[in-house]
Amino acid sequence: MINGVMVSLLSDTGLYYDRYLREVIEVLETDPHFREKLQTANTEDIKNGRLSKELDLVSHHVRTRLDELKRQEVSRLRMLLKAKLDSTNIQTLQMDHASLLKQFEHLDPHNQNTFEAKDLELLISTATKDLENYDAERHEEFKRYEMLKEHERREYLKSLDQEKREREEKRMQELKDKHRQHPKVNVPGSVAQLREVWEETDGLDPQEFNPKTFFKLHDTNEDDVLDEQELEALFTKELEKVYDPKNEEDDMMEMEEERLRMREHVMKNVDTNKDRLVSLEEFLKSTEKREFNNPREWETLDTKPLYTEEELVRFEAELRDKEEELKRKAENLRQEQELLKERGKALEAQRREYQQAVLEMSQRQKEPQAADGQPPAGPNGELQFQPEAQKPEAKADAPNNLPAEPPQNLPIHT
Repeated sequence: MINGVMVSLLSDTGLYYDRYLREVIEVLETDPHFREKLQTANTEDIKNGRLSKELDLVSHHVRTRLDELKRQEVSRLRMLLKAKLDSTNIQTLQMDHASLLKQFEHLDPHNQNTFEAKDLELLISTATKDLENYDAERHEEFKRYEMLKEHERREYLKSLDQEKREREEKRMQELKDKHRQHPKVNVPGSVAQLREVWEETDGLDPQEFNPKTFFKLHDTNEDDVLDEQELEALFTKELEKVYDPKNEEDDMMEMEEERLRMREHVMKNVDTNKDRLVSLEEFLKSTEKREFNNPREWETLDTKPLYTEEELVRFEAELRDKEEELKRKAENLRQEQELLKERGKALEAQRREYQQAVLEMSQRQKEPQAADGQPPAGPNGELQFQPEAQKPEAKADAPNNLPAEPPQNLPIHT
């Protein structure tokens, strides 16, 4: 079995360098020596980069393929940098790619052509760190999403007269109450939640529930661990109790946040070695805990506020600042557009004046030529000669009654 840390990195991480990460690991696994070291390495060896020293022992064709992958990644990052600079209207005569690439921590920017041990160390350590922060960033993003929804709701209500506002507030409250009226949601990872999946998804007798069999059934890729995607798939039945895409009152963005919260809850209680995977041993041990048989209900997102009023006020202030900045940029663009229009008009006027001057010059050149009997001038001032009409030939035949003149200078014979 591949080491758990590497399995978690092979799954869809959501990182901006996810494809590069997975391709590097897949290439490394084709080398027998490195694969053996990978299977026996512990989590700390991988996270601390000690495994990267084994890179010097892999085969030549593997190193060649890794070099190629790195050059492709560097090229992709250069394109990203160029697009970013173009979008900010930053004019640079020559970009210092080495300096700009330093902002990317998952590779060595000083060596852009070959994949070395330092590249592997940076890739794994950066990915591990980024994954640890990924969920926190997703929570913060969702929180801002919810505050934006509340801001837009309040702005919409402000735009209505009192009668319409009261009617709309009542309708919104009814939708909120309707959303809260759902069946009991079981705690993720509890025996009640797993038995429900066993019965309704797997079609098995709930009385014959077996944790080991359950684990094998839901280890869909048969790698002896449950990764984050396999775990989140287990929560679908619980989420369907609360969210329906057909209902106006149910927000699918909230459903995904709920799914994330459920997965974090299971990982916190089951993933003892913190490799973001659940092994069979960890899973079976979790079924022996007291919490596993706890019948309490899961507290969904709507049971407690996600932000304070102070946080919302700060968020709205940020929105106003951004709106003012956008207005300033829009005004600058409008002024630049007007300036371009004026320059265009001036250039058009100059073009017309030039054409008129050329026309007048041409006419002035034709007038003296006509007075002097000279051939007319062409559009560029050249003389245009016309072929003369052919004159009729004079008749050379003399009248027949006239004597011919004697030839001159003929010798006289005596």
